This record gives sequence, C-alpha cells and structure tokens, in this order.
Amino acid sequence: MHDIASKTGLRAELLGRRAAMPPEARAAAARSIRDALLPVPEIEMAGTIAAYVSIGSEPDTRSLLFALWKRGTYVLLPRLLPDGDLDWASYEGPDSLVPGPRGIPEPSEPPRGPGAVASADVVLAPAVAVDRTGMRLGRGGGSYDRALARVGPAILTVALLYDGELVPNLPSEPHDQRVRAAVTPSEGLVRLG
Repeated sequence: MHDIASKTGLRAELLGRRAAMPPEARAAAARSIRDALLPVPEIEMAGTIAAYVSIGSEPDTRSLLFALWKRGTYVLLPRLLPDGDLDWASYEGPDSLVPGPRGIPEPSEPPRGPGAVASADVVLAPAVAVDRTGMRLGRGGGSYDRALARVGPAILTVALLYDGELVPNLPSEPHDQRVRAAVTPSEGLVRLG
C-alpha cells in the first residue's frame, strides 16, 4: 500500500504526458483503440455497454460510441451527480449529448439511476493508468470506483489507455476497484488479473 502523495504525483506525471501528445498521435490512438475493441467477442455480443464521453486529453471515445450505437448496441453514458456518483442515461447519437456539470458532455435522455450500470454486459471506464493486476488509477474523484463496485464479477470491465499507461504496479487504497482488461493502441485488448 502506498500513500496518496505517490498516487497524486503519478497522476500528474501521466496527465502531463497525455497533454504533451500531438493531436495526430491522439487521433491515431483513438482509431487503434476503437478498432481493437469492436471485434472483442463480449463487445460484439453485448446488448448494453456502459461507456463514457472522453474529455480533454483522454483517448477519444466519440467514434467508438458512434460505431457501437450504429451497430445497434444500447450504450449507457454517465451523468455526474452532485455527490460525485454517476447516474446513467442512453446515448442516442452525437446530437443527444449536452454539456453537463464541469462541461463534461452527457446524454440528454432521462436518467436511469446509478444502478443502471449493473445491467451492462460490458463497462468501458476511463483511467490514467492500470497495472497488470487490473488496479486502476483514475482522476481521483472516486466516481468510477463507486460505479465499478456495482458491476458483477462476470462482466468485462475495460480501461482505455494510451501506450505506456499499462504499468507493472500501482499504489492502491481499499476503495479502489480493479478492471478486468485494458486496451492500448499497440497491445489491443489485454486481459488482466
């Protein structure tokens, strides 16, 4: 167990590296991630996928969301609640997104409740880094730890990362939730744990 300071320092370093990436490299990474995820059997067969709209320098999820939606997958996206928890609502194409709290795009459809994530067949989660045991370093708000805690043990949970963000080990705290896989542009889907 490491202290919070090491998590904060690591998060700042990795986010700084992301911010320095040229836009072309980010766009290429987003295409590679999308193309690696779409043929994954659990994703191909999923009736419902809980995903997220990328912000800032995160690997871009917009083309992935659109591809899933076009193929008929029911896509749930988060809506940030005042207490930092996540509610969920359906994605009905790019025009269904509106600015939410902190400017984060969210679906304009009616909310389904924080428990809706438990009905997803696959959950795609943002992360700053993930280690080989599935420990996930997020942005520090705890929203996704709460959401992932509601997901059953048989559900594929995948963190979307850039190359170099799947690391040997990460500091962890008792509330931290693991993911079962990560996807990177050069390694594709890596099952963890």
